[in-house]
Amino acid sequence: METDLLGELTSPEARKRMGRVTLVLLPVGSLEQHGPHLPLDTDCWDAFHLAQEAVKLVKGERPLILPPIPYGVSYHHMSFAGTISISPTTLYNLVCEIGESLSAQGVRKVLVVNGHGGNEPALRAAAQSLRHKEGLVLFIESGGLISPLREKLIGTKNDVHAGEYETSTSLANREEMVRKERIPQVEVKYPSPYLEFSSQQRVSWGFDVGELSPQGVLGNPAKASREKGERLWNSMVETLADLIDQLSSMA
Repeated sequence: METDLLGELTSPEARKRMGRVTLVLLPVGSLEQHGPHLPLDTDCWDAFHLAQEAVKLVKGERPLILPPIPYGVSYHHMSFAGTISISPTTLYNLVCEIGESLSAQGVRKVLVVNGHGGNEPALRAAAQSLRHKEGLVLFIESGGLISPLREKLIGTKNDVHAGEYETSTSLANREEMVRKERIPQVEVKYPSPYLEFSSQQRVSWGFDVGELSPQGVLGNPAKASREKGERLWNSMVETLADLIDQLSSMA
């Protein structure tokens, strides 16, 4: 089967594929601490892996997958070793300039597969700019496709980072990288109920993960399981494949 990874194509091959595809995928992640038990590259690896697995299931023309952006907006993790953060402006400029290059080659739609929530504001700003300046439509998938099943399977309140959800999905997709003996017991305290991530009445705020959790974990990884992770991954892959088919056929 012909590769779907743009980086593995030659220039003539890329010209041919770009003349056929109506959608390109851009995985975006981060390099940041994920507690004492998960790898720093969890967000980037997951986004790239998800894109590749979903493309295998599409029914129509398979989109090209760009090399992933491995760094994200991770200021709130900088109190932990290994975290490398870029600014929202840098991410915004990078995505806009990637979009401009794609637009110059005839691409009109890009789906960002985003593995890190901290990237959202910059990505949304880039989407507005690219539509206005280039006529290019940038879609952003940041985990919303899995929300119904996630709410059903993940019982931990405020489980947003390296907790039950991410540990479960990591057990399912690369169990050998999970330091199971280091999975911590975590207790997180929030200054106000309005600042909790699971609250229906909440406000956004500039938090530092280290101030909320000495372990760098927001959630309960002790409740994670491979079975939960497999169910979540299967749903994510199938739903993303369906989204790709719909976006590809969209005028």
